[in-house]
Amino acid sequence: MKKITILFVFLIPIFCIGQVVKSYKKYKDKVIIAFDKGELYLSPLTENTVRIQYGLEMKNQIPELVFTSKVKVPDFKVSESNSLIEIAISKMIIAVDKKTGSLSYRNHEGKVFLSEKPDSRILKPSSVQGVPCQIVEQGFSTLPDEYIFGTGQFQDGYLNIKGLPRRLTQVNTQIAIPFIMSSKGYGLLWHNYGLTDFNPADSIVKLKPAGISGEAITVAVTTTNGTQKETRQDGVFIGNFTIKDTDEYAILLDVGQKMARKWQLTIDGKEVLNFKNHWLPPTTSTLVKLTAGKHEITVTGEKNDLPVVYYRKITNETVFRSPVASILDYVVFAGNSDEVISSYRNLTGQAPLMPIWALGYIHCRERFTTQDDLLENARAFREKKLPMDLIVQDWQYWGKYGWNSMKFDEELYPNPSAMVKELHQMNMRLMLSVWSKIDKESVVGKEFSNKKYYIPNTEWVDFFNPDAANYYWKNFSKKLLKPYEIDAWWQDATEPENDDLVNRKINNGTIPGEQMRNVYPMYVTKTVYEGSRKDAPDKRVFILTRSGFSGQQRYAAAVWTGDVGNDWETLRRQLTAGLNYSITGLPWWTFDAGGFFRPGKSQFTDTKFHERFLRWFQLATFSPLQRVHGYETNTEFWRYGEKVEAESLKYLNFRYRLLPYIYSQAADITFKNGTLMRPLIMDFANDTKALQQKYEYMFGPAFLVAPVVSEGMENWDVYLPENQSVWFNFWTGKQYKGGQTIQTASSLSTIPLYVKSGSVIPMGEKIQYTNEKPAENLEIRIYTGSDGKFELYEDEGVNYNYEKGAFSIIPFEWNEQKQTLTIGKRKGKIFNGLIENRVFNIVWVNESNGVGLEKAETNISVKYIGNNIDILRE
Repeated sequence: MKKITILFVFLIPIFCIGQVVKSYKKYKDKVIIAFDKGELYLSPLTENTVRIQYGLEMKNQIPELVFTSKVKVPDFKVSESNSLIEIAISKMIIAVDKKTGSLSYRNHEGKVFLSEKPDSRILKPSSVQGVPCQIVEQGFSTLPDEYIFGTGQFQDGYLNIKGLPRRLTQVNTQIAIPFIMSSKGYGLLWHNYGLTDFNPADSIVKLKPAGISGEAITVAVTTTNGTQKETRQDGVFIGNFTIKDTDEYAILLDVGQKMARKWQLTIDGKEVLNFKNHWLPPTTSTLVKLTAGKHEITVTGEKNDLPVVYYRKITNETVFRSPVASILDYVVFAGNSDEVISSYRNLTGQAPLMPIWALGYIHCRERFTTQDDLLENARAFREKKLPMDLIVQDWQYWGKYGWNSMKFDEELYPNPSAMVKELHQMNMRLMLSVWSKIDKESVVGKEFSNKKYYIPNTEWVDFFNPDAANYYWKNFSKKLLKPYEIDAWWQDATEPENDDLVNRKINNGTIPGEQMRNVYPMYVTKTVYEGSRKDAPDKRVFILTRSGFSGQQRYAAAVWTGDVGNDWETLRRQLTAGLNYSITGLPWWTFDAGGFFRPGKSQFTDTKFHERFLRWFQLATFSPLQRVHGYETNTEFWRYGEKVEAESLKYLNFRYRLLPYIYSQAADITFKNGTLMRPLIMDFANDTKALQQKYEYMFGPAFLVAPVVSEGMENWDVYLPENQSVWFNFWTGKQYKGGQTIQTASSLSTIPLYVKSGSVIPMGEKIQYTNEKPAENLEIRIYTGSDGKFELYEDEGVNYNYEKGAFSIIPFEWNEQKQTLTIGKRKGKIFNGLIENRVFNIVWVNESNGVGLEKAETNISVKYIGNNIDILRE
């Protein structure tokens, strides 16, 4: 009944409040505009950013979680005409229509890039758990040729999400970030911490059960209580709906349970959705073309589903709606994608530098079962000369002591300190799986129960309660961090799993969970990051977590895509999910290469799985983090045979040779608010065909990556975006003009890879771990054809001395007209390990040299001692 009641409240008619401007007043940090009812706060935040807040009573009881940085308020001017009030900051003008109250936004060139739809600003009184709230909604007009990206990590397979409905909630494999980026030169953050419907579809297809389908099957699945077996039986549900117009329609399927197992939907017998996994988010969406008239719809799901299908005709608009809010609140950023993300991070917090070892290979499986098991496999990596920096101990090491009891079972792990010490002696680090839930029957769990530190009727710690968060960290630090010197933390299921904030009060029973439904992961990572900075101040924090929210980048948190399958379609969907996550300003993302749910024992001999695995691993090589994982699987490369091991070694070597490039890009993230995994909108926003590419992206400024995501491909079509000059095929050195599609050789050992002209790429030697040897000799590949710059960044790699200036930046600049490479004067302070005298081996890339992974023939070798050098290409 509760679900039906909530749905009814959500769909009752909502009416716009009168929005005629009555008066306005300028303050030093905002302009307040009074309407017939309510007030609008218009607050310039930076030279290209403005925050809009509207409410009947401007009393927002929710804490400020996203915009935590103190930034000087920019200068702004207010002017008035008969029809408009205009607020001007240096890179944006906001116009308020005095008759309708709607806003429009112009860039510094005077061009409108975004506008509210008149009469689309909506507030409707509501309540949640007996607490008054507002349903808030805002609609924006979009242009016919506009492309929109973002809202986080979703499994629906869409990259351009214009018109697509999405329900923004946190669940396993889905990360909701209420942020979008437009090809028209703006970003928009919808500032709400609860469920948000993006482009909500309100027309409902009534479905009725039509029996069961197929045989019941039993599957093993991961749950918050460990591995469990479930018997699943398909159910069939049917309905019909009638539309007036032939057009494109948005469809949203809600299975009616907290997690789905299958998304399968047909309209008039034609399959519209068909995707399976052991765990799926409860909602998914798609766009379909439909003719006017009546349509029959069939949904096949789990027999206990209560599916609902929503639909609406696509129009040129973007809509945000949140059912639990106190005020309407959103932020607009003007500029290209890099400018938007830079402003966003200046306001929400810089992303700290990841430790350099986190950027090498991360090895994981579900799971090492004993201390000997883990160490035996770690030693094998070194014996087999397979590079690796970080090994991961997944769950259940706590054994008899209970879930996440912050204690190793000594029968399985007799000496964790010795285990970590041996790993360190092998130049490896340990990441440990830790949870936000604690077994209430464990020793530490009983203490949490006695103190009432749980979210009611769950085993999830109430991190919203500062006392509970502090007590969690106190135990965490005392029982895990300090005694064992563990290096990194895998914070699993931080959504929290099962959407367990709904219908529960948090922060010691003072706040409805729905108000903070999407920000639980931020509180968890904040607790561990800030605690680590305090108790291990000389050790860089590295957190891998399954969920995230805007602002979480400031807590050294990377995310991964959760418990996904291993098939080709799943691989494709991870790529679009990662690109839409990256564009929201959160830079660190990865996935389980090879898929989490795998084929079982047959995977070790199944050549079809081997092909899929290698394509997954190629993509992982050009992802922010390179990582393998797998359910109930010994994932070590050698277990799949000599061919898989050899091909995997090739891409391990590739990753480690590129570390000077990758680590420099990590510094660019921290110091310049950069983005490593770059959807093509970031560099080619004016190239329509580039915006249409779902499976291509830039990896830093140089590499165009076009991973193969289909079976049996010996050639792969790659679109080369329009570029000032040319693109180089990385493997052959052959040059191509931009603005065309090239058929590219893509044997199983080859990921299609192009390099933009003007690129400067430093490549190191093949190494087994990130700190194996100083990078005294670097190969510097120069891709001529246009001007280019690169800054080589180095520091101690493992601590926070870089915050005090202990780093080295060496600028490289290629001048195409003069055919001159300038290596500039080194910047930064002296630090431990600084290479004061080194050799740069310069390579002019062409079809006969500087191609592929192997070391190139040096054209010019120069000794560098920190001073300016000019090198003329002869």
